[in-house]
Amino acid sequence: MSLATLRTEWQALPLRRRRLVAAALALLAAAVLWWVALAPALTTLRTAPTQRLALDAQLQRMRQLEAQARAIRASAQALPPLGSDEAQQALEATVRQQFGEAGRLAAQADGMTLVLTGVSGQALAQWLAQARIEARTLPREARLNRQASGLWEGRLTLMLPPASTPR
Repeated sequence: MSLATLRTEWQALPLRRRRLVAAALALLAAAVLWWVALAPALTTLRTAPTQRLALDAQLQRMRQLEAQARAIRASAQALPPLGSDEAQQALEATVRQQFGEAGRLAAQADGMTLVLTGVSGQALAQWLAQARIEARTLPREARLNRQASGLWEGRLTLMLPPASTPR
């Protein structure tokens, strides 16, 4: 159907019908404009303050973690280096002190494995900080499970400092 034919048919319609069709088309155009352009924009404007607050909180938490990581890195660099044997002895002492019978250390070629049975999360976190400072060691792999009682069990594989760095 050509444009000329449509114009002819449009002109042939009674004035009242043309107005109703024009109003229906205008209503349809307004609805499409609303669903495509305005509604998503208004939804974004409505949710933006809440999203901004959540993102600000997340950014603040990330900055706190960054500051904590920098402090840990700085404290680790300020400590004198330990040899592998000294680190192993310090690690054994921290395990005995913190866990008693709940933690067992086993030597490996490239580090140590700590087997935990029934350890609280707070004790584990304290021990990790203590092992990092006193034995200059970091966990390489962790396979921990939380028991129904809230205590932790599993294995931690730890990296020791190289044997060539004496104190």
